Amino acid sequence: MNDTTPSTQGNIPASMPARVGMLATASIAVIVALSGAWCSASQSAMRLHNVRVAASPVPTQSPHSADERTIAAGDLRKIVFALVSSAENSTTDYSRTYSYIEDIGDGRGYTGGIVGFTSGTGDMLDVVRRYTRIEPDNRLARFLPALADANGTDTHKGLGDGFTAAWKRAARDRKFIEAQNNIVHEQYLDPAVRYARKDGLSPLGQYIYYDALVVHGPGSADDGSSFQAIRAAAMQTATTPSRGGDEATYLRAFLDARTPVMQSEEAHRDLSRLQTQLGFINDGNFRLTLPLHWTMYGDRYELTPAMLRRLP
Repeated sequence: MNDTTPSTQGNIPASMPARVGMLATASIAVIVALSGAWCSASQSAMRLHNVRVAASPVPTQSPHSADERTIAAGDLRKIVFALVSSAENSTTDYSRTYSYIEDIGDGRGYTGGIVGFTSGTGDMLDVVRRYTRIEPDNRLARFLPALADANGTDTHKGLGDGFTAAWKRAARDRKFIEAQNNIVHEQYLDPAVRYARKDGLSPLGQYIYYDALVVHGPGSADDGSSFQAIRAAAMQTATTPSRGGDEATYLRAFLDARTPVMQSEEAHRDLSRLQTQLGFINDGNFRLTLPLHWTMYGDRYELTPAMLRRLP
């Protein structure tokens, strides 16, 4: 769940995209007041509302109350996977990203797979453990001890070229793809849906929660930099729809709370992900209705019904 240099849309990057670029929307006046790293009390006042738009009003109540669809399945799952893939791998065709792996120099060791699992944070280890449970006779199983030792570090000890080659080869196996998808659901997608439904959020809100979980991890409300901490901070300034609040207002507060967390790391200081999400909020597109158009780290993307039908 990390960031490097931009690449051409539709291709798996030699390195993952640098966080460069902003969402441009019609008739929008954008004021940017985000400068420098998050490192002082004065900078703590930075909020994404500094780039809010003078656009048509968002409905005071989100129009999803009777909509029980979630991003965990069907077309909404495809849409959200494509959106996150544009940020993680510079392509909306997430089916091509399972084989991706490299060290992007962010202190988390190897980054790989559909959401950028890392050897330094433990979820890459979880993927290989799950794959070995599904298919014990696989080329990655022998690296389990080294992956366990690498957790919490950026070391390549016991991994190296043999490991990256085995990862890429494993991506030809549908069981390895299944293992990656299982971990995505268990650690990121299903928790995002669970918390979003508790808070009364639409598919758009579920996507915003999912993206935050992928980048920051679940964490706890008092750790200051995880999904749970961001959610807790947002609730201090806005009311969730489940408690009678306005969804657009609450989601903006969530993005405001996420801004300093993103900017606290060099690899995350560009706010393209948040600008994309803010654009959907301002458009009132709570159901993520196609077609979608957005800009991520300098690259322009679109997702149409025809394109969605081609995704697995």
